[in-house]
Amino acid sequence: MAETGNRGPLSELNRVIKENRVVDYTSPNLALGMAPVEFGRGCSKWNWNVQPPAALNPFGTIQGGYLTLFVDELFSTAIASVLEDDEWSMTVEFKLNFLRALTPTPICGSGRVLRRTRTIAFLEAQVEAGGQIAVTASSTWAVMRR
Repeated sequence: MAETGNRGPLSELNRVIKENRVVDYTSPNLALGMAPVEFGRGCSKWNWNVQPPAALNPFGTIQGGYLTLFVDELFSTAIASVLEDDEWSMTVEFKLNFLRALTPTPICGSGRVLRRTRTIAFLEAQVEAGGQIAVTASSTWAVMRR
């Protein structure tokens, strides 16, 4: 994204998220079929309707690393929605619980900020398929000023 005024590309991406402009959101993971549905204050929703063959393991289920990418999109867009223009954040820790294997099928996910202080934020996410929770996740993020 081009710079606008004194805001860099990261600030512009955060603004896209804050303004719920899902059609303007950019990420390399969109090429995998992952798609944002909605951004709200401290939350995000995504769908992944069709998983590419490369995302499947030899057992025909979605490989955990790709599910981790999906959850990371949930977390990063949820935290971005609560950052000020002069702030940025990064993952401190990340935990996933795989409750069941997922075959190629439409999945949806939601992430939210549970608590945010000046320097740290706590988030949770879940991924569902067929109305059943398949993955739960929690994460801690550091919040810093430029």
